[in-house]
Amino acid sequence: MSAVSTSTESALPTRLPQLGHARNPGMELDMDWVRAVQANTSAIERRAATLPGRRTVKKDHQAAWLLKAITLIDLTTLAGDDTEGRVRRLCAKAAHPVRQDLLDALGMGPITTGAVCVYHDMVATAVDALKGTGIPVAAVSTGFPAGLSPFHLRVAEIGESVKAGAQEIDIVISRRHVLQGDWQALYDEMREFRAACGEAHVKAILATGELGTLRNVARASLVCMMAGADFIKTSTGKEAVNATLPVSLVMIRAIRAYHARTGYRVGYKPAGGISKAKDALVYLSLMKDELGDRWLQPDLFRFGASSLLGDIERQLEHHVTGRYSAGWRHAMG
Repeated sequence: MSAVSTSTESALPTRLPQLGHARNPGMELDMDWVRAVQANTSAIERRAATLPGRRTVKKDHQAAWLLKAITLIDLTTLAGDDTEGRVRRLCAKAAHPVRQDLLDALGMGPITTGAVCVYHDMVATAVDALKGTGIPVAAVSTGFPAGLSPFHLRVAEIGESVKAGAQEIDIVISRRHVLQGDWQALYDEMREFRAACGEAHVKAILATGELGTLRNVARASLVCMMAGADFIKTSTGKEAVNATLPVSLVMIRAIRAYHARTGYRVGYKPAGGISKAKDALVYLSLMKDELGDRWLQPDLFRFGASSLLGDIERQLEHHVTGRYSAGWRHAMG
């Protein structure tokens, strides 16, 4: 039996210029499809347990995969003590994520991270710091991380971040809608958030660690895609449980089912707890196995991370020199 089973409607196409594919316009809420979604927890956990050992890459191949991972990172700072100086240093790191001597040794030209992710107050600073780099700014929004502020303020917050220059908005859903099985309310909420984003790319954060079951994760993923999400994202990074392989498998299979039925590609972003280069390699292999090479591009896959970049750079230095270096040699800024 398939670990995640779904059943499948088309919608009118629109195009988002910065995406390399037709933007997901969403569709009418199909409750028959939502109710048909199940999650075989034991099968999912068995499959997830095999993932770290299924594919191994070494030497030059590993270095190539790690360089790819860097281009997929949403380099993030979401701390209460963020300052303009910290954000500017983070943006400088996003524009030059690997030391030039390592890139030269690897025969690589310049690379950048996929985006920089900040709170609303730091959007203007990040936009200014990234001017001319082509790196988008993502803003967490809608009462991040709990999503419990008044609804009209959550919608207004999206508008303010877009006005400040954010090209991507990471919204948080109301977990209670999922826990109560109120799929219409979740759909309506997500539609309003999508409309408020306008041309900005919208990522729906499910906070999967607070949804109770893998079936809830699968159904919430599907409903958010029906409502027009460009990406579905695991976590805020603030929950007790963040990105996990079982949750990722469920969400990726939901993306695959949605694409099979509608023809529209939706992106995936695991966030929280991914701090080691070896973990990034597992997620990349999972995406390649389940969705194919097209989902290994920044418009369809991102890591929500901060410390991951430092460990990847450390592994690249080991590949070049044969020695592990101290962490201070790979500072964020």
